[in-house]
Amino acid sequence: MTPHPLDPLTADEITTARTVLEDAGLAGETTRYPLVLLDEPDRHTVTAHRPGHPVARRLRVTLLEPATGHGHEALVDVTARTVLAHRPLDPEADGQPPILFEEYERCDAIVKADPGWRKAMADRGITDTQLAVCAPLAAGNFAIEEERGRRMLRSLTFLRCETTDNAFAHPVAGLVADVDLTEARVLRLTDTGPVPVPAECGRYEPQFTGPPRTDLKPLDITQPDGPSFTLDGTVLTWQNWQLRLDFNAREGLVLHQICHRDGDRLRPILHRASLAEMAVPYADPDATRNWVCYLDVGEYTLGRNANALRLGCDCLGEIRYLDAVVADDHCTPQTLPNAICIHEEDHGLLWKHTNMFADFAAESRRSRRLVISFITTLGNYDYAFYWYLYQDGTIEFEAKSTGLVQTTATAPGEHTGHATEIAPGLQAPFHQHLFCARLDPAVDGHANTVEEIDVVPLPTGPDNPRGNAFTTRTTPVADAAEAGRFADTTAGRRWAITNPAAHNRMGRPVAYTLVPQPGPTLLARPDSAAARRVGYATRHLWVTATRPERRFPDGDYPNQHPGGAGVLAWSRPGESLLATELTLWHTFGPTHLPRLEDWPIMPVDRCGFTLRPTGFFDRNPALDLPAEGGGHCGGEGC
Repeated sequence: MTPHPLDPLTADEITTARTVLEDAGLAGETTRYPLVLLDEPDRHTVTAHRPGHPVARRLRVTLLEPATGHGHEALVDVTARTVLAHRPLDPEADGQPPILFEEYERCDAIVKADPGWRKAMADRGITDTQLAVCAPLAAGNFAIEEERGRRMLRSLTFLRCETTDNAFAHPVAGLVADVDLTEARVLRLTDTGPVPVPAECGRYEPQFTGPPRTDLKPLDITQPDGPSFTLDGTVLTWQNWQLRLDFNAREGLVLHQICHRDGDRLRPILHRASLAEMAVPYADPDATRNWVCYLDVGEYTLGRNANALRLGCDCLGEIRYLDAVVADDHCTPQTLPNAICIHEEDHGLLWKHTNMFADFAAESRRSRRLVISFITTLGNYDYAFYWYLYQDGTIEFEAKSTGLVQTTATAPGEHTGHATEIAPGLQAPFHQHLFCARLDPAVDGHANTVEEIDVVPLPTGPDNPRGNAFTTRTTPVADAAEAGRFADTTAGRRWAITNPAAHNRMGRPVAYTLVPQPGPTLLARPDSAAARRVGYATRHLWVTATRPERRFPDGDYPNQHPGGAGVLAWSRPGESLLATELTLWHTFGPTHLPRLEDWPIMPVDRCGFTLRPTGFFDRNPALDLPAEGGGHCGGEGC
């Protein structure tokens, strides 16, 4: 079958890419492959494609030579079996390729072999280190001369009572190892002195938590006739919605060509939607912890860490799963089973009115939503990501953070102003989860404009004698110099994505509105390394002109990058953002002040955003929904 330009990578394509690179002399037995991605064609190529048309499939391959720490990247046409482009990566200007899975164990072994680390552990009374965990943590970039050009990790140590123990219950505080992966040595060990290791275990498995509740009755969700959606390859159709599903090693789940059928028209809304980055900066100023700021998409690769989802645990109902194919460290195809979950959910009331002037006749309809999700585990945290499609044309994204909080230690009862003591001597530092969604709008076409809309009260006066009036103020985001925007809950700020050339029946441009759920942006100081490297998180929204090379909000290689890449580099005066192809980069997420209730395992913390049709349809698009049970909902029989 002829592929579509946006189809996910196949095992054959991954294998072909490696063969082509080896045949070209650009890779060998020791070469590693931190990242293999589809080189997505531009919007117009995709829009013009018709079934059966030939497709040139290109892969962007990032390579690493472990012996030297040198990275390089190649563009490989796997259809023509040729290398189209190749260049070395400058570790100082470009950053480092993402962290390899094999480097996790390599980091652990390097630290445990270091005499300085073994002495520091002995000074703490720890001589048996078999159950110690030396975590492989992204190093960031602090312009340390000694680290310049090196492939680095930093490592914090945790202990376990036995192999299945929760290591985060027993942090070894005051100790960090800076690891040179290429030379396989600890470049620098920082030891600020022994701190008592918390002894209390943090087990959450049922055999450690006591008998389960017995008063919870079964809740069965059944669809005897099957689900209401259909899957044709990766094309998903449900309740007037149509889209393409994709999954890549870096972002995980990607949605393409999201459209809504309106009468006889299939109307585009989004060309592409994904979670493009997530930063987790910590607030601990201690010398062994003040560097902690992880970029989980760009440094660790979200998609490669995806879970195999399980019915009744991760998803509930009439489920359809999709596997994903990614490349491992050796550019060998790896199938991730049940990586994507698709199902329907009842979502309560959609609309209702009781007409008091017509014998209290009532009409109501229930809401159903389509859920497309995946879950990934990155060290101590687990993240579940959900795209929701609704019958009224609304799109939502939700991120649920769960898992284990990262920990450090103090003397029991000692207070710190930047952490919560969650067990005796066990501190959970304050931190942020700063997600960034990439949204490439195509609202009734590719030429869109973003307008910032505020609700503003009007002054009391002749036109507002009782002082009750308020209106809206609309500000087009016209130039790249104005691209970074803050949310403002006091003004009910939202951003309308309009198509100036397409109008509704009232003569107004059709639009979808991004409604944020804002929290604080990046709290690290503007002169901090975090602010340089996580520039996207200094605003709630960035609007940029779409360009093929503008793929990620912090650049292609944020691992050890000095900063200033991505949206910071793209937001310069002189580039018009009016009636053109746009990409929106939306920052959202919780500032986590850990609670005792977050230990030993954290209940989900939710955040997200909504895209709502705003004059996109000429009336409520869910008027044609049938009443549940086949009849009207009203009167005593309701």
